[in-house]
Amino acid sequence: MLTSFAEFKYYQSFRVPVESCDDVMFLVEQENDQGKFDFVEKVKLLDVSMTGLGFVSSTPLAVGAVLRCSIQFKRLRFDFSASVVRAFHNVGESDELMSYGAELDVEDFGNMKRFIEQYIQSLPPERVKDSLVKLALTQHYASEKEGFEMFSLLLSLFKDITQFGDKEKFVESMLEEIVRILNAQRASIFLINTETNELEAVAALGIDKELLKFDYRKGIAGSVFTTGVSLNIDCKNDKVRFSEEMDRLTGYDTRSIICGPITNREDKIIGVIEVLNKRNETRFTVEDEKTMKVLALILSSVFHHYNPLSEKSLIRRFSTPYDREFAWIGRSSQTSEIRKAVVRLKDIDSPLLVSGETGVGKKLFLRILHNEGKRGLAPYQVISCKGVDEKDLETQLFGSGEIRSKLEECIGGSVVIDEVGFMPLQLQNRLFKVLSDRRIPGSHISIDTRVLFTNSRNLKQMIEEEGAFNPELYNFMCSSELHIEPLRKRPVDIEDILSFCLKKECRKQGLLLKEFSDEVKDQLVAYAWPGNVTELQKAVEKAVLYNPKAHIISDLGSKSTPIIDITKNTNCLLENIPFADDPNLPLKDRVALVEREMILSEIKRHKGNKSRAAQTMGISREALRKKMLISDEIIETLKTPAANPDKKAA
Repeated sequence: MLTSFAEFKYYQSFRVPVESCDDVMFLVEQENDQGKFDFVEKVKLLDVSMTGLGFVSSTPLAVGAVLRCSIQFKRLRFDFSASVVRAFHNVGESDELMSYGAELDVEDFGNMKRFIEQYIQSLPPERVKDSLVKLALTQHYASEKEGFEMFSLLLSLFKDITQFGDKEKFVESMLEEIVRILNAQRASIFLINTETNELEAVAALGIDKELLKFDYRKGIAGSVFTTGVSLNIDCKNDKVRFSEEMDRLTGYDTRSIICGPITNREDKIIGVIEVLNKRNETRFTVEDEKTMKVLALILSSVFHHYNPLSEKSLIRRFSTPYDREFAWIGRSSQTSEIRKAVVRLKDIDSPLLVSGETGVGKKLFLRILHNEGKRGLAPYQVISCKGVDEKDLETQLFGSGEIRSKLEECIGGSVVIDEVGFMPLQLQNRLFKVLSDRRIPGSHISIDTRVLFTNSRNLKQMIEEEGAFNPELYNFMCSSELHIEPLRKRPVDIEDILSFCLKKECRKQGLLLKEFSDEVKDQLVAYAWPGNVTELQKAVEKAVLYNPKAHIISDLGSKSTPIIDITKNTNCLLENIPFADDPNLPLKDRVALVEREMILSEIKRHKGNKSRAAQTMGISREALRKKMLISDEIIETLKTPAANPDKKAA
């Protein structure tokens, strides 16, 4: 009979029991044949939820009947309407008593929530705790959304009353209920320890929790923790290697696993709930998966304040922002996309080509990608192709005599081929064959190494015009691609990177933390940084060296010892303007293109208002229009020279 309740909202949310000793006044009226309302006799309130209530009465009430109700508790009282959605005999009680379930109108949900808050706050902590375990975990038909809303309310109020003085016992009680509900043998709750980079059991049923600690990337729990995707595994058929290792360590036999992520209030994955060995079945059911979602949400409420930070953390989201060895600093939209790319690309095995100007942080990105991914425990090597002797490069790639190839040294890990555009063509051809065959000639070892590439050159031009790059290797590298914008195109990040580098350099030189003056900071943010982050790091290093005693760095150095080369700014600005740095273009056309860029910038600054932009620049609206027409014609001519040969000659 209970299964039929699932269609009603009231029976899909957690209910709070009401006892006679709680002094809750509850009155019910129903409409009679004359259109008037009569009080319903012998009414007793049983429980309440966010969406409805349950009560018993000796008065017969029809399903669908609209009732007028009133609840009063201490100084709080509110009146509301409710519809009867279910009526049934109260088993074990007098035959004349009937149990009813009624749903509230949506507009009354807020008042009911306020009543529940005040009501629970008056209850003793032990009763609240018992209600949490009983109500939250035994409601088999609870919906995830409504059930979690009620449970979060109960839990937050319980925390306020008891300050979680006995949270450990509370969690252990929950584990017992979880094992019972899922009809399982064992269960454990793991949280991340950012100092050791391990998942550690904070509670375990059926096993000593001290035995349960391992690298956060290992096993089913590690997979759920790093991806955030719940798993339901049949260990015997799915051949889970790490579970076999744990079984040897603990002496248990793991047959099936269901595991879900636990998050905190910032929506960071902080751990997992893992339940083992479904009784009498080889795998947990689909219904178990749904139940696990609710249980994971409940545990997320228990640990919603858990937010560890550590300098030793390999996990980006738990590392202190300014104390990580490998950190991608910034707040720009481009930086956000780069961080999302780490999540997308970290666990795949295909090659990856990262392009961008020199110094933008291509190798840094790949190091973070390796650390965060499933290969993070395995070796990591960088093979540089730029400015390296060809024989030395050949040895690193393919080995020589007793020297093994780095591709073989990093089995299970990652190898970065840095600045692949500088690799000689003959080595490119050999490399493509090795990567295609997955084996070094003369070696019996199959290459299980993820190969990552960085590049700052125009490879398409090298292929099509110069024949200096192997097109097959290019297609192989481009299985996945990522482009990192230069620093001048993400100025929002500059100030954050400056602060990070300044703190790091002061610590390196054993000095107290310094700061840039506002004027110097503005100059550095406005600078184009042609050498990108690499140049910025060197500039900060110089600034600290030139100002060992000053706590505020207020100048950019002298002409003989400059911190940055301002003359480079103009060149960088021109290279962003199409054709403006073309020496074959007449000066007047190049000037027109620079003017065009300045006009577009002003129009953008004035949100498309061309008249205001013209006024700001000290020209007429008509002059602005003519300058744009001239520059548009120049660009059109340069883009289609064959169609306008006379125009180009002019």
